[in-house]
Parts: sequence; structure tokens; C-alpha cells
Amino acid sequence: MSTTLITGGLVVTAAEEMQADVLIEGGRVVAVVDRNAAAARSLTADRVLDASGLYVIPGGVDAHTHMDFPFGGTFSSDDFASGTRAAAWGGTTTIVDFAVQTRGHALREGLDTWHAKADGQACVDYAFHMILSDVNEGTLREMDALVEEGVTSFKMFMAYPGVFYSDDGQILRAMQRTAANGGLAMMHAENGIAIDVLVEQALAAGRTDPRHHGEVRKVLLEAEATHRAIQLARVAGSPLYVVHVSAQEAVAELATARGMDLPVFGETCPQYLYLSTDELAEPDFGGAKYVCSTPLRPAEHQAALWRALRTDDLQVVSTDHCPFCFTGQKDLGKGDFSKIPNGMPGVEHRMDLLHQAVVDGHITRRRWIDIACATPARMFGLYPKKGTLAPGADADVVLYDPHAEQTLSAQTHHMNVDYSAYEGRNLTGRVVTVLSRGETVIDRRTYTGRAGSGQYVPRGICQFLN
Repeated sequence: MSTTLITGGLVVTAAEEMQADVLIEGGRVVAVVDRNAAAARSLTADRVLDASGLYVIPGGVDAHTHMDFPFGGTFSSDDFASGTRAAAWGGTTTIVDFAVQTRGHALREGLDTWHAKADGQACVDYAFHMILSDVNEGTLREMDALVEEGVTSFKMFMAYPGVFYSDDGQILRAMQRTAANGGLAMMHAENGIAIDVLVEQALAAGRTDPRHHGEVRKVLLEAEATHRAIQLARVAGSPLYVVHVSAQEAVAELATARGMDLPVFGETCPQYLYLSTDELAEPDFGGAKYVCSTPLRPAEHQAALWRALRTDDLQVVSTDHCPFCFTGQKDLGKGDFSKIPNGMPGVEHRMDLLHQAVVDGHITRRRWIDIACATPARMFGLYPKKGTLAPGADADVVLYDPHAEQTLSAQTHHMNVDYSAYEGRNLTGRVVTVLSRGETVIDRRTYTGRAGSGQYVPRGICQFLN
């Protein structure tokens, strides 16, 4: 088996930072050796990568993506080939995507459809969550079988009546099942029934522009749904993971639950940390580029999200990567904001935006790796295979230049979408080289990966529940 030695860099994991060399063999990390130790002088390999002046970090784990995802009469513009390539460019080496159950159809059918979408296409590793769109006795039984084979998390929606929505009774039944089978219930927490009333009233009053998307999806309706999801999980005895938390009032609900030692977890996304309702108000329908749900909030919510990431009331930053082109997709909602496909691109920029947070003093280097690599891997049963650099881990490794300057732009990104949500934003830090299970995917800013080299990864159960 070929060997690779990464030498000269600062190894940063969630647990420690050290000047160390990393030895890789057969796609796995076999040693991480302090450079000052005698053993480091005897390390040899077929290939040596010089990481002098660079960080050596685990590949990112993005636990919330939507590749080739159906929404609003169209599909997200990245498929597994283009989306995982963009992920690799941004230092993410594992994604957990959402397979969709169609109403009236079996979970297995939805999962098989997503396996077919991804098979032979991905250039980095991938796993699946399962979206429950139709909770009934048959699908409840199927949940047990999916957990056994490594699909261990199930997402439900309190939003989107008539599409993905589940009522409280369905949610309770599904949570009772996850309580019994070891699965993790995931929740899109917004009161969709009430939101639909506000949407109808806004449109009737002629408020049709994209900014009204944010106005009708009230902060209080996110907080109320978050509270209700927590109480339903308590009744069921189930763990709960709330996706894309955007508002300080929703954070407060999670913090209260965690203060009671309940198994309740939350993620946020870069768009809520860096963007706001100012973007939704861009003129000439430009705000449509920023329509996602939960929506962007007024900028004052950002401080609460950063604070929650520091205090561990939020544990994970994922992207909710669900891109739709401005021309031909977002413009389906001209004259009616409710018809704008909900979703934004982000899989390529998460690691860089979070490194900027280190530069800006919001989080530490180790917390960067924790919320972007280690904790998502633990949360979704992938650790220590993913999310860290230690003997036995997959050799998913990023060489990262913490001093490189870059400007984000649709002209230079690799996502298959015609705009950047961060157009013109200057960042410090950039990916140099990326390995996926020891195989080079990005080589000194040149793409060398191939579709199909990424593997499907079955997952264990949430590792915070032991």
C-alpha cells in the first residue's frame, strides 16, 4: 500500500493543536507524530507533502446538503457530481444529504432514488438522512430497518403544509420510534400553518417582493415551533436535532432545554451568521437570491448565534446547501415571493467563512474544527472515521493556508449556480490541498478528483447519547 507523509504543518483538531507530521497508509491515518519526538525523524513515505506554514486539519463534514433536490417545481442546481466537487474545493470531504420520501411511497423507494442519484457521481464521501413526508404504520416500521443499515436520522417539517409537513401527532409517533430504535429526530421548526396565513394576507395586500418572505416567517413562529418540537421530544423520550436555527428566540428555547440536560441539539448555517434581511431587500428582485427557510433575520440576531456556538447551545454549523439559479429558477417567484424556490448555495464556503470567524475573534481554531468537522461527525455516527486526525481515521485531510487572501465571487466559485450569496466578500484563509481517504482531490489549488471516487458511508447512531 502506498504511503503519504504530511510534514511541516500545524495539526489542528477539535482536541488539540500540535506541530506534527501525519503518516497515511491505505487511505487511513496511521500516525500523528510530534515533530520534536525522535520517532518523527524516522518517518518515511512514498510521497511527502510539505505543509510548512499551513494548518493540517480534518476534512469538513457538512451534515446538511440538498443535491438534486426537488422544490417548487424545479430541482436544486447542484447534483452529486458538481456539488461534491464544490465541497472538495472548500475543504469538505463528507456530506450528509437528505433522501426524500414522496407522499404515498415507501421510505425505501426514496432512499433507493437518492442512492441512484449519488452512485458513481460523488468525488468525496457521502451519507444520507431520511426525510419523512408521510408518517404512517408502514413508514414507522421502515425506520427500524433504515437505522440498522446506517440511515440513523429522520427529518420532519413543521413547515410547508401540503408538501413535507407533518402534524404534531405524526411527529410524536415518529419520535416515539426514534426513542426506541436509537435514531435521531431532526426538525425544521417553523409553524407552517400560521405562516401560510401570513403569506396569503401579504400577497392579498400586494406585498409580493422577496423581502416579505422574511417578514411573514416570523421569529416567534420559529421559536414557538422549536419549543413545541422540544416538548414533543420530551414526551416521546427522543433526542432532537433542530436544523438551521436562525433566531435568538429559538436559540433561547434550545438553551433552556440543554440547561435541563435534555438530549436537544441545534445547528446554524453561515448565511445566518453573515447575512441578514438587508440582503432580502436588495432591489430589482435581487433579494430572491437570499430566499431560504428559515429566513435571514435582522442583523442583531447574529451576536446570539455566535454566542451560542461559543457556549455550545448550538453545536454544528452546516450549510443547508440548496442552490437555485437566479435566472430560470429563483425568478419563478417574480410577482409572488411564495413561489421563489427556497434555498441558497454554500457548500464551498463553509470552512472558509468559519475560518474568517477565527480571524475575527468569534471562535477559536479548535472550535472551528469542532463545529465544522468533529461534532457533526459525532452527531451523525461518523466519528472517529470522520472528523478528526488520529490513527485509524480516514485520511480525509486538508492543507489550509491561514494567511491567503481571497474574494468570493460567482466568477470563481465551483458550485453550479449563477450567483454568489457572498459576492465580493474578502476572506483570509484558503484551502490548498485536499485528500479524501488519502487520494488527492485538490492538489495545490488544482482539481484532481474524479466522479465516483467518493463512497457511501453507513452511519452509526448519534454519539452524544451514550
